Amino acid sequence: MTTATLRAGRTRPTWRLSGLRHVITPVVLCGVLIGLYVWVGAQSLDSIESRSLTREFLLTKAVEHIQMTLLATALVVVVAIPLGVVASRARNRLIAPVILTMANLGQAIPAIGLLVLCTFMFGVGFQTALVGLVAYAVLPVLRNTMVGVQQVDPALIEAARGMGMTKGQVLRRVELKLAVPAILAGLRTALVLTVGVATLGAFVAAGGFGELIINGLKLNRMPVTIVGAVLTACIAFFIDWLSGLAEDLLKPRGI
Repeated sequence: MTTATLRAGRTRPTWRLSGLRHVITPVVLCGVLIGLYVWVGAQSLDSIESRSLTREFLLTKAVEHIQMTLLATALVVVVAIPLGVVASRARNRLIAPVILTMANLGQAIPAIGLLVLCTFMFGVGFQTALVGLVAYAVLPVLRNTMVGVQQVDPALIEAARGMGMTKGQVLRRVELKLAVPAILAGLRTALVLTVGVATLGAFVAAGGFGELIINGLKLNRMPVTIVGAVLTACIAFFIDWLSGLAEDLLKPRGI
């Protein structure tokens, strides 16, 4: 048996497991959504429940929820990665604790309390929810950026400098590239956190599936609450699945 045959035998199960892992999540989510649709159709809905569970209304809330999540995460990337790079530098060891303390405040304060504080400062609305979500989700990306950059082998950095690269080129072409897996892991965590916390945006009139959950609880309409909760969970799992695909595709070869 040749070496190539042995290598092929070792790699095939890995590829099969990887492909199976990427297929299971969407199949399960489709099953959950079909089950939810069948369950709702079997209920005797009153006029309030019927209005809250129309296709148009659910689609509108889904768009609002996903929009909040993606915009907040994009802002987190813009804020957290540069700050993580700054905090990772040895020369900034006095600034790093300040940056981390500010990032920790978002998760140290309960999410609903954070939104209330933002409401006092910015009023109610979509922008207020975004500020609260960014403050809550910035820590995982910032921390993982720091860890990813700091774990780059100093010998690789010295080799890049020896090739004539500037500090900026070393950062872009070596350090950040090698830190991509850690950054993507932090971004994946931030996305899932944001999906869940975005339900609280309903308290500041930002829309999303939080409106279904809150209105269902206030009006004692359990089908409305259950639909809002299940759809929120499905979005979280779907985004986590997409993030896993992105990690596999964007991770540098050999890592």
